[in-house]
Amino acid sequence: MASRLPSAPTLADLRPMLLCERKTIPYESGWHFEIKYDGYRLLASTGGAPQLKSRNGANATTWFPELVAVMADLPAGHIIDGEVCVLDDIGRSDFERLLARARQRGRRSGDDAVAYCVFDLLVRDGRDVRALPLERRKAALRDLLASDPPGFLYVQDVQDGGWLYEAVLTLKLEGVVGKRVGSPYRSGVRSTDWIKVKRPGAVPPKRSKR
Repeated sequence: MASRLPSAPTLADLRPMLLCERKTIPYESGWHFEIKYDGYRLLASTGGAPQLKSRNGANATTWFPELVAVMADLPAGHIIDGEVCVLDDIGRSDFERLLARARQRGRRSGDDAVAYCVFDLLVRDGRDVRALPLERRKAALRDLLASDPPGFLYVQDVQDGGWLYEAVLTLKLEGVVGKRVGSPYRSGVRSTDWIKVKRPGAVPPKRSKR
């Protein structure tokens, strides 16, 4: 008999999984790689009363009303993880523009639109899926976003980390995230199953604090 998934925690119960920083891409097998976006790390719940929560636990629901409106139309009972960003015309995240936007704690006419770059699923249909392998969580997330909801960007993974890092250098993106194949989601833990390799010079030393 297949084991049942545990009942879901609430958004208030959850903290994001954290990354360990490395200087080089791992070239051994057993990794998936994604673009690292430079934004606000937010967890989000879907359905009739959606909410956004920052990495530090702040209620960010009113900050990005255009995302909340879209989340309300998604099926209820899901909690997702991602980075809210302001993207330029070739998809590079601009943290300073995001910071200016977030300070409004809402959206006014003429403000930059944001994109929610989503990469993981913690709760699916009211069940805790954090213990499932990374690949199954990503597949379920892709299914949830199959309708391409506006303002949402599904963060695709690749197996060739060297190729992706070269693309990051060429396009001057922030960096690469590596995630170990089969790994679970460990809320609030800085795990070596998730790593980040930043492009040299990607984050100026005097950049505004998040």
